Amino acid sequence: MKEWLKISCLLCVFGFIREIRPSEPYVTEYLLGPWRNISYEQLTQEVYPVGTYSYLVQLVFVFLITDFLRYKPLIITIGATGVIIWSMLIWTTSLVSLQILEFFYGTYMAAEVAYYTYIYAKVDKKYYPRVTSHTRAAMFAGKLVSGITSQLMLYLELMNYKELNYITLGTQIIAMLWAFGLPRVDRSLYFHRQQLPVADSHTQLPGEGNLEVEEQQPERNARQPGAVGLLWLHFRNAYTNPRVVQWSLWYAIGLAGYLQVISYVQVLWKVIEPKPLIAWNGAVDAVLTALAALSALGAGYLHTGRLKPRTSLLILAFLSAVEGGCVLICCWTKDIYWSYAGFVLFGALYGFTITVASAEVARNLQEESFGLVFGVNTFVALLFQSLLTMMFVTKTGFELDPVGQYTAYAFYFIGVGVLYLISVLVECMAFRGTNSEKLENSLD
Repeated sequence: MKEWLKISCLLCVFGFIREIRPSEPYVTEYLLGPWRNISYEQLTQEVYPVGTYSYLVQLVFVFLITDFLRYKPLIITIGATGVIIWSMLIWTTSLVSLQILEFFYGTYMAAEVAYYTYIYAKVDKKYYPRVTSHTRAAMFAGKLVSGITSQLMLYLELMNYKELNYITLGTQIIAMLWAFGLPRVDRSLYFHRQQLPVADSHTQLPGEGNLEVEEQQPERNARQPGAVGLLWLHFRNAYTNPRVVQWSLWYAIGLAGYLQVISYVQVLWKVIEPKPLIAWNGAVDAVLTALAALSALGAGYLHTGRLKPRTSLLILAFLSAVEGGCVLICCWTKDIYWSYAGFVLFGALYGFTITVASAEVARNLQEESFGLVFGVNTFVALLFQSLLTMMFVTKTGFELDPVGQYTAYAFYFIGVGVLYLISVLVECMAFRGTNSEKLENSLD
């Protein structure tokens, strides 16, 4: 087996195992069940928001630490924090322990950046498209297995909501142990770059003076910025490109809305159907994962490199509005199955749109700054998500009930679609009279 493929397979096994978390589709059912003495208000206002804020605060530090420690220690940290989280879910009962657990969940999510960027430091650039698809596919496969497993365990009455946590704890332990076996990374993009040897333009002969070489070496070294300088250079080059800013903003806004929808949807379902004979959350999660994977794959084939920027923006504006309509179906219906259907369709559409946005951002980058740019974009997304949480969920804002919250999220997506439609129309008006090629490249 080729070395790059071997490394890809080792990392994919970690990603697959880590995503087998059958307790996650039912975490709200578990926390509001007889195993814990916690109210709905405490869960939504004092527990879940801690995870959002923790993720936001830790993301920047984790990104820098990931590069400095060369990825592998942070991948091990993912497994270790997973063990801590699900151990606390099983063996603690207090509200404070849940809040501490949510802090670790922020670490668990923030450290994902190491999983996604490790492979780029270990394989040649020509294999990037393949290894990216491998790592994404592994996570989708793990989520699919997770959803099917949880639903079968409950449907066959082999486990209850609490007992599903034992499976999740087991997979996190296995993932942590597997991470120790990943190959060590010798270099990284910023703090441990590969240093090119300084050489003279001609072969030095015995007896030739070394003064010229000594004079050239400091000059050449001066051209190589340090870690902080390179970070700033990549950041500046990326975000002075209007196309990168345009697509990055959509990426951040879309991701913020998506995270907020999936974070509280189990609470919404609990309101629509307080005491279901059997909750189909696991099956919904499995179907959503399968459709999201297919839509992401379809976006890769139908979009990348084939559609012009304006056309892509028009498609995303339309689909964003449709996503908002799907969220309205989730919250305005009294039938839990219609709510399930709206959520699945929302997730499938999001899988398509986020793939398009990611491809457009990457296509407009000049340097190998993919990890930096998407780290910044995710940080901005978490800022938006924190604002949504403070505005609609907690006591500092409107403190809406679940139906009110999801109505607000629906119009959030519809509003994003309208804004981007207006931006495309304004761009067309501003460059009316220019030829098509100049119009398409006007912001590049």
